[in-house]
Amino acid sequence: MKLITAIIRPFKLDDVRGALTEAGVSGITVTEVKGFGRQKGHTELYRGAEYVVDFLPKLKVECAVTDAMLEAALEAVQSNAGTGKVGDGKIFVTAIEQVIRIRTGELDADAL
Repeated sequence: MKLITAIIRPFKLDDVRGALTEAGVSGITVTEVKGFGRQKGHTELYRGAEYVVDFLPKLKVECAVTDAMLEAALEAVQSNAGTGKVGDGKIFVTAIEQVIRIRTGELDADAL
C-alpha cells in the first residue's frame, strides 16, 4: 500500500478529484496549505503599496491506494493537476506499513 500526497493548485481540485474517483480511489483528504518552491512567491499591490507574498496558497491532497492502483492514481493526479507552468506542485509517494479502520477493525487493503 502507498500514500500519495500531492500539492496542487486550488482551482485544479475538482479535476483531480474526478480523475481519482474514475481511477478507483475511494477516498481522499484535502488540506489547505501554504508554501513555496521554485516559484518563490510573487509581489502584489495593495492600497498603493507593493508587498511580497512569500507563501502561496496550495492544496494538499492525500489518498491511500493499493499497489495495484498506484500507477492509475498517479497518472490521474499528474494529468489533471498540471497547467504546464511553474508552481503546478509535487507528488510524493510513501509506503504504508499498516491501515486499520477504527469502526470495524478491518486491516490493510480491506480498510481502504
